[in-house]
Amino acid sequence: MKESIKKEGIEWIKAFAIGMIIFIFIRTFFFSNYVVEGVSMEPTLETGNKLIVNKMGNQIGELQRFDVIVFHHNEEEDFVKRIIGLPGDKIEYRNDELYINGKKVNEPYLDKYRKNYQEEAFGSMLTADFTLMEATGEETVPEGKLFVLGDNRPKSWDSRHYGFISIDQVVGKVNLRYWPINEMDISF
Repeated sequence: MKESIKKEGIEWIKAFAIGMIIFIFIRTFFFSNYVVEGVSMEPTLETGNKLIVNKMGNQIGELQRFDVIVFHHNEEEDFVKRIIGLPGDKIEYRNDELYINGKKVNEPYLDKYRKNYQEEAFGSMLTADFTLMEATGEETVPEGKLFVLGDNRPKSWDSRHYGFISIDQVVGKVNLRYWPINEMDISF
């Protein structure tokens, strides 16, 4: 009887160890948790929101315009921003409207914020006019690079200030906001 209890205990320990190894492997290579700090993505994401970031699919063909991503800004900081420009894109803002390669592009994720911001600021623009050349010194987004902006344009420190980010800096795409629980969401 003691022998069978001992064997069962060993089996439970093995199962727990294998489970932990699988958990660590998945967390290291496929998904990660992040906590939002700062106002640059408000109202889409706010300080204290907890996110699940999908680390798979960080190649150019798999990242899409308007995806919300986490990337390594430097060795100490990771930032969360929205992809606006992909390689080859020419970006311009005129009269608070986005133009990509000369065509006006809607940004529906800004509608709620734009309305609130304009009411508070008496008609001010959410996104000040700029061209990619003015912001980065380049006509188009270079190969292997992305142009990113925060949704809170007046308070976001983003590609308008520090230039393009490399695809290699991307940790992953934000797939889920799970906290606070009443704001759980998968679409940004």
